[in-house]
Amino acid sequence: MSQPTISRSLAELRYILGDPLLVRTDGGMQRTRRADELVAPIEQWLASTSALLHPPTFDPATLDRCFRIASTDYGVLTVVAPALEAITTAAPSLTVDIVPFSADMMKKMASGEIDLIISGLESDHPAVHARSLFTDTYTCIMRAEHDLATSDDALTLDAFFAWPHVGIVVSDLAVDGVEVRLGVRSGERRVTVRLPYFHAAPSLIASSDVLMTLPTRAATRFAASYGLATRPAPVAIDNLDYRLLWHDRSSRDRAVIWLADMLTRHCASAS
Repeated sequence: MSQPTISRSLAELRYILGDPLLVRTDGGMQRTRRADELVAPIEQWLASTSALLHPPTFDPATLDRCFRIASTDYGVLTVVAPALEAITTAAPSLTVDIVPFSADMMKKMASGEIDLIISGLESDHPAVHARSLFTDTYTCIMRAEHDLATSDDALTLDAFFAWPHVGIVVSDLAVDGVEVRLGVRSGERRVTVRLPYFHAAPSLIASSDVLMTLPTRAATRFAASYGLATRPAPVAIDNLDYRLLWHDRSSRDRAVIWLADMLTRHCASAS
């Protein structure tokens, strides 16, 4: 900055503040009392302005924040659970609240009530960012003594439709992923019980001939835990593309993006 520019700026400050600010003495230029009083608030203002323009380095170890993630129990099993130990090790004071799907969850994400959504549902909202996590097939679960538990081949549609089913619906959205994938033939599936989560189903499956169709990652673990049999679902039931969603309002929130990266990395390593 040139000397004339500095002189003009000082003259403007003197006029605005009604004080000379700097006076000439035998020892050189000295600050007035008013100038001395301004030193501390100006230093504070410069520090706060610098923080606004240059945010501090993000360190998850200092993160003390609660994140709200909308997810089904399948999302918790396949995405949150594999990453939880690494997340809490890196950010010991972080907490996660899992909230159920709802018809207005996109609005809640836009308002900041929800940080992330783990979902197999598509979103064409222009302000929503989506990251692919993985693709999964579908598998049918049944009691070990079921007539269909005699082969490892994929079920035919005729065999699939011949037995009663437990339907899994997504909260108040009432979306049944299997029904959606069956399309025009969905009416041929006889659903005797509908549940919003699959962990309530073991007693229903073990004591009857009902089938339950789940994404394979969940079905494999579920069957192993409860001694149930599995068969690959009919090939007509398309794969599930699982995604992580966040709103544009969070795209520069380094904590949210860090959490998204952790979930993505560890669910991929657990596949």
